[in-house]
Amino acid sequence: MNNPLRDARDRRLNRIAGPGALVFFGITGDLARKKLMPAVYDLANRGLLPPNFAIVGFGRRDWSAEDFTAQAREWILASSRTPFNETVFAQLASGMRFISGAFDDDDAYRKLAETLDELAESRSTGRNHAFYLSIPPSWFEIVCQKLSEHHLANDSNPGWERVVIEKPFGHNLQSARELNEIVESVFPADQVFRIDHYLGKETVQNLLALRFGNQMFEPLWNNKYVDHVQITMAEDIGIGGRASYYDGVGAARDVIQNHLLQLLALTAMEEPISFNADHLRSEKEKVLSAVELPEDLGAASARGQYTSGWQGAEEVVGFLDEEGFNPKSKTETYAAVRLNIKTRRWDGVPFYLRAGKRLGRRVTEIAVVFKKAPNLLFGDHDSDEFGQNAFVIRVQPDEGATIRIASKVPGTQMEIRDVTMDFGYGNAFTESSPEAYERLILDVLLGEPPLFPRHEEVEQSWRILDPFEEYWASQPSQPDPYAPGSWGPASSDELMAKDGRTWRRP
Repeated sequence: MNNPLRDARDRRLNRIAGPGALVFFGITGDLARKKLMPAVYDLANRGLLPPNFAIVGFGRRDWSAEDFTAQAREWILASSRTPFNETVFAQLASGMRFISGAFDDDDAYRKLAETLDELAESRSTGRNHAFYLSIPPSWFEIVCQKLSEHHLANDSNPGWERVVIEKPFGHNLQSARELNEIVESVFPADQVFRIDHYLGKETVQNLLALRFGNQMFEPLWNNKYVDHVQITMAEDIGIGGRASYYDGVGAARDVIQNHLLQLLALTAMEEPISFNADHLRSEKEKVLSAVELPEDLGAASARGQYTSGWQGAEEVVGFLDEEGFNPKSKTETYAAVRLNIKTRRWDGVPFYLRAGKRLGRRVTEIAVVFKKAPNLLFGDHDSDEFGQNAFVIRVQPDEGATIRIASKVPGTQMEIRDVTMDFGYGNAFTESSPEAYERLILDVLLGEPPLFPRHEEVEQSWRILDPFEEYWASQPSQPDPYAPGSWGPASSDELMAKDGRTWRRP
């Protein structure tokens, strides 16, 4: 009798990455220190990396391999999800190397080539290389060109070569197309992994399971029953020290173009034939291509900038007073847009997307709000006592889902109130959810791209956002002010009020 634990079809078994080397450009940056290196360690600690796995850091610091290893230890101790294991770290550290140099330094790339050759011999990496570009987008072209010039991205290599690119993927449609051409002139399209860490979150992936693995939802998931959809990403922090990145980018480019439009696509897409990358991406692309822009962009959008004031017990400075910002900057810290999807399923159902900083609390959620039931039996009840059913998927921080329904209050009277049925990941499963970067880095090493948007999705997202950005840029006034700790400017509430709706207060 076959042992199910040894059966390759047993889906309880984790897939383990094969031999390879992961090269981090920009290893000394915040993302690598706080997320990427801890994620690699957590993968190793969970037994998902081979013992001979190699890590190469590439940065400007004048570090030896020992210096890099010591720094990596500190980063992992500070930010890893799983407990620190000295044996696991020692195994990982034995494969760590560091290349000191600028991103346009030919000598550094020669050293990188020599190091990868050495690792192929000493650690049997199979010449499988993933290049992770955790660097400003302005360097993407140069790094890709240098990798090509020094034969580090070469079809004749016996192993595989992949490139991982962090957002933003350009700053508009034209720049995104130019960036795609540059990257795909060096790496084959199926070896380019565009990271959107939101797609690695358990709850985002669970959205597909909830939709297509449960018969109760799909019959209602259409314009006959759904009134509207709200997708929110709210942060309770300000810009902090990110002036050099954020000024000129803003909430819409930073969040709506990638995270929220990806969530829209997953919410609205048709069921794919399979979870094969091509099938999943094809359905998302169909939805994004069906997004129709409103005729009046001003009436269908709102922008804001947070002012100084109190957020809870903390007095905070306004956006224009943050260090490094132009006091006349028109960059928004809050953006909201209304979109329509011209498909048989969704025609007439508005999708409202909003993102902002210094809001009431940190939360990301998708709320599918259903049409009101005919109020025939309960006409004497105040409409505020019970409203519309809603299915809310919480992406962060308390991952889970909530269904809002009307129910009778205990007692002798027929009194109705809204109640919720709640599912939380932390309560339902004993195993904690892996960090998004764990899942995404492992998928890169396995060569599995379903969670990574290809360039068609990126370009469709910019097609949707660019007209709003151009309209906002043409306006002479500043974005509307809003108080820290609030839920955005008054113009955002007016956007919903015009349609007879209100924003949820998570």
